[in-house]
Order: sequence, then C-alpha cells, then structure tokens
Amino acid sequence: MSEFFGNEPWWVVLIKALLIFVVLVVFTLFNIWFERRVVARMQHRVGPNVWGPFGLLQSLADGVKLALKEEIFPKNAHKVVYFLAPVIATVPAFLAWAVIPFGPEVTIPFTDTQTPLQLTDMPVAVLYILAVTSIGVYGIVLGGWASGSTYALLGGVRSSAQMISYEVAMGLSLVTVFIYAGSMSTSEIVAAQAEDGWFALPLLPSFIIYMIAMVGETNRAPFDLPEAEGELVGGFHTEYSSLKFALFFLAEYINMVTVSALATTMFLGGWRAPWGISQIEGANEGYWPVLWFLGKTLLFIFVFIWLRGSLPRMRYDQFMKFGWKVLIPVSLAWIVVVCVMRRLITDGDLDPTMILIVAGVVVAALLVVQFLPERRAPEEPEPSRDAFAGGFPVPPMPGEQPPTTTAVPAGTRGEKED
Repeated sequence: MSEFFGNEPWWVVLIKALLIFVVLVVFTLFNIWFERRVVARMQHRVGPNVWGPFGLLQSLADGVKLALKEEIFPKNAHKVVYFLAPVIATVPAFLAWAVIPFGPEVTIPFTDTQTPLQLTDMPVAVLYILAVTSIGVYGIVLGGWASGSTYALLGGVRSSAQMISYEVAMGLSLVTVFIYAGSMSTSEIVAAQAEDGWFALPLLPSFIIYMIAMVGETNRAPFDLPEAEGELVGGFHTEYSSLKFALFFLAEYINMVTVSALATTMFLGGWRAPWGISQIEGANEGYWPVLWFLGKTLLFIFVFIWLRGSLPRMRYDQFMKFGWKVLIPVSLAWIVVVCVMRRLITDGDLDPTMILIVAGVVVAALLVVQFLPERRAPEEPEPSRDAFAGGFPVPPMPGEQPPTTTAVPAGTRGEKED
C-alpha cells in the first residue's frame, strides 16, 4: 500500500471524496442513457434523441421530473422507517468506492502535492466493500416492510433471500483472488496483476461465477425477482414516489457500477492499460489509467444491458436453486483446486501455464454438466377421468390431458339436478 494513505492533507482527501461523488452521479446519468440507447438498438427502436445531442440530457430531464413529482406517504406506512429506507440503500453504494483505485500516484495540477488516485486503502479493503454493500439490503427490506403493502413486503423478502444467497457466491469467488495475489488490499491486488497478468485468465471459473453473482446481487434482469412487475406491481418500491423513489433508482445503478469496478479491480488488472496499449510508454502513468479503468467498467455495464435485452426473467425457485446448488458448491471446489495449484507452483512442481489448462477443463466440465438432461422416473399414465362424473363438466388442469367424455343418457342430468 502507498505511504500516502492516512498521511494526506485534509483538503486532498476532501477533493478526492468530492470527485468520487461527482463521477458516480455523472456515471449514473450516463448509464441510464446508455442502457436506453443500447436496448433500443437491440430492439430496433430509436431511443432517447430529443433532450440534448443524441438525447444525452434525457437522464437529467428524468431526474427533474422525479424531483417535481408529488410526495406521497401511504396511510399505513411507518413514517420514520419509510423515509430512512432509501437513504440506507443509497449511502452504502457511495461508501464502497472509498477503497477502489482509479489510477497510480499523480501530481495534483497547479501544486507539487502527490497523491494516489484512490481515497484510501486497508489490508482488508475487499472485505470492507463486501460488508458495506451488504448493508444496502436493509434499505430494501425496510422499505418494503415500512410501506404497509403486501406487494412491497413480498418484494423486500425476496430481495433479502436473493442478495444473501448471491453474496455468498460472490465472496467465495473472490477468495481465489486473495490466494493468488496474497493480499486483500485493492491496490496490492492491482499491483500483483502487473506481474502475473490479469487474474481473469488463470482464475476463469472464479471470474464467471463472480459475473453471474454480481447480476443477482444487483437485482438486474434476468435476476430481477424482487421487482417482478407482473407479480409484485414493482416490488419493494411500489409505494415510493418522487425523490425517495429516485434514491432507490440511484442506488441500483451505483451498485451496478460498484460491482463492475470491483470486477475490473479483481480480474482485469484494475486501472492498468490492456495488453498492447500497455506497451506504449506512459500508458500507465499520469491520468491515462483513469480512462482505462472507466472503459473496463463500462464494458461490464454493457454486459448488464445486454443480458437485460436478451434473457427472460427466471423463476424464483430456479434462481435460488442455481445459487445454492450450483454456484456455491462449484466455488468451494474451485478454491480447493486453486490452493493445490498454488502450493505446487510455490514448490516448483507446476508450470504456471498449466493453470490455464486446468481452468479450461474445469469450465468445460461445468458447462457439460449444466446442459445434461435430468433423469426422471418414468411416469405412469393416469387413468382416464370422466368429465361428467359429478354431474357437471370439469375442465382439465394446466398441463393435463383433456378428459374423456362419457355419453350421458337422456334425462340423467335433469334427474340429478332434481
């Protein structure tokens, strides 16, 4: 870690904190516009194109609209918790960026002060991110409970089960990064990838598991079960309006950027330039690394949007089964494999290139297992049912074969009715 952390002037810390806040807000506005434009392109629509050049000010217009809408407090709501829930969901999304590195040490313009492009760092920085982001689920659950609505409560309960389940898989996917880098500090993990290359290649199964878990963690399609418009009328924020709804909306998009930035830091070399560009002198110096970092983060945002425009929503039981019975066991098994490989590498008995081969075999095996058809016991044919057995026609249940009809003698129905 840099010696500057904890020893910088207060005005430098204040400037970096303010810049992080501004970058996140602007990034959120851009991501809303970017999502609408990309999905419109996928669905052969125009997308926002009126407010500003290419519709770039559409997100700002939506924010003004939300701010001017009427504030509504449901009659049965718990007023204090109802008001605090959006704040609880939004604040942790900002706090997580305190340990995300944007770039190397630079000199602040018009001064001789040097500072790393990172607010702070700590030996357990990644655990800090996981701990802070997990607090956001309280805002969602409390918002659903405090609304006094059954639909909102169901959305909050779904969200708590979903986020807890996929946080476990996300945390386990990062354990292999800790083992490989030998540190939980975000700046040291980025430095380790400068020597060993991006961890996305040797730790490919962890990378794939993290990408799946980050979609479930942020409640994005096809894992947007807490909202489920057709079932829950909007989910946990059904009874929210105006700026309180805007805070939930802001928290969701900032969480998207947070998990994307964490994926960039853990697996794609952080702020360091991609291969090829990194060979250019000065590509990893000064303020250029900020551009590489934001570009990689935007790549993950595009994946979020791509999934939303391509896949339908999963059933809740399928979603939970996939998290607990597939992602978590595979993560645990992969941790054991990585531990063994690192031990062999340390002892000099295994060439590092073998890691790529082992990772490829593991991923291929997982894909084959996922696509194997399930074995089912042969079903016995159900006996034919008389639709008029009780005197009245009974329609078939969903998925059931139409029942056979039996001729009813003339006058039988009238006698039964009498």
